[in-house]
Amino acid sequence: MSDLRNVSSSPHIRDKATSSNIMRDVCIALLPAAAFGVFHFGPSALIVLLVTVATSVATEYLYEKLMHKPVTVGDYSAVVTGLLLGMNLPCSAPWWMAVLGGVFAILVAKQLFGGLGQNFMNPALAGRCFLMISFAGRMTNYTYDTFTGATPLAVLREGGSVDVLQMVVGNTAGMIGETSAIAILIGAAYLLWRGVIDLKIPGTYLVTFVIFMLLFGGHGFDGGYLAAQLTGGGLMLGAWFMATDYVTSPITPAGQIVYGVVLGILTGIFRCFGASPEGVSYAIIFSNLLVPLIERFTIPLAFGKVKEKGGH
Repeated sequence: MSDLRNVSSSPHIRDKATSSNIMRDVCIALLPAAAFGVFHFGPSALIVLLVTVATSVATEYLYEKLMHKPVTVGDYSAVVTGLLLGMNLPCSAPWWMAVLGGVFAILVAKQLFGGLGQNFMNPALAGRCFLMISFAGRMTNYTYDTFTGATPLAVLREGGSVDVLQMVVGNTAGMIGETSAIAILIGAAYLLWRGVIDLKIPGTYLVTFVIFMLLFGGHGFDGGYLAAQLTGGGLMLGAWFMATDYVTSPITPAGQIVYGVVLGILTGIFRCFGASPEGVSYAIIFSNLLVPLIERFTIPLAFGKVKEKGGH
């Protein structure tokens, strides 16, 4: 009888990963881009980041206390939301606007839909889009210190030329956390090393976007133009840190590929044919809404089941 196998109920695979560990890793991965944003834009950027993080954590804590729910601020998800929101704002954003964005992201986009794991769109992007719709002028004010200028994507839209190397480094106008492609890729490499994300979604997203721009961007195989489109705006930050959000992205491998393709196409459409030279935030939110449909058609069959054939 000693050779008999023990039979127990599932799950049979255990993992040390928890929500708090994953969110902590995301926070660590965001630090290089956030730190560069503070270095590049100055103390005003730090104030924006601190306000969005503090507001997000406080809003989650107060809501859960008032609703007599378990307090979940210790899982770091509110910190991630606040940090991502702040990185998606200009350094010129006033403190009250950062507060409004943090409250909207946590209260409306997350908690009112059930909290972590129940939100149907990325809360940080929901907060950003809310502010963009409500305060478009302030959200497109990229003035800092003695520098005033359009973003590289706006310059490209007007037919001008940009310095791609400066865009890779991050010495350009833009949102706090989106300018330095190098800093973002350092954080992405950390997430890949930790196994928090893989290449399916961001890889498919970026490749699809490049193909779309080759076909419809109007510049053909212009390597400089493609590099500027890849490193400009929020594409890198969105592809590696927001499109890969566990809650609002598909769980099926095939679904993640489809999701990445949809993201790349929508971003290309918005940048080529939309009124704004950007489009990443809206592309991710629209794709978030399509996730249930994507999963419905890409979920694998249970073991032992076969697809039903037509009538006999």
